[in-house]
Amino acid sequence: MIGLLQRVREASVTVQGETIARIGAGLLVLVGVQAGDGEAQAQRLLERLLGYRVFADAQGRMNLSLRDTGGGLLLVPQFTLAADTRSGTRPGFSTAAAPALAHALFAQLVETARAQHGEVGSGRFGADMQVALINDGPVTFWLQV
Repeated sequence: MIGLLQRVREASVTVQGETIARIGAGLLVLVGVQAGDGEAQAQRLLERLLGYRVFADAQGRMNLSLRDTGGGLLLVPQFTLAADTRSGTRPGFSTAAAPALAHALFAQLVETARAQHGEVGSGRFGADMQVALINDGPVTFWLQV
């Protein structure tokens, strides 16, 4: 699984003109599911997201995690993260998980995140979404498990 995380001051997801999720300060994570991913990868990604130290401590160093700050978490499915872009000028998607598997793993990730963390929002799998954010820093990291 791939998580492209961005430290944000705020973020939201809109589908067909309706805001379906919104967070304040925290992490916006675009999630890509690859062929071969399973429950273990979903759990490991969540552990890393909640524990990854990207927030400033009192000295201004990135030493605090989402668990430490209690910030929001917005998970957005994005199958294009799993694209094969090694050659040509058009991405291939043979490396992405089949939609049914990807949907199930994303749903599990969201459910587990909600059980383990306070403020968790979610995009809608398969929907045409508009994602708005104010990136804080900017701070962006690519996590792959």
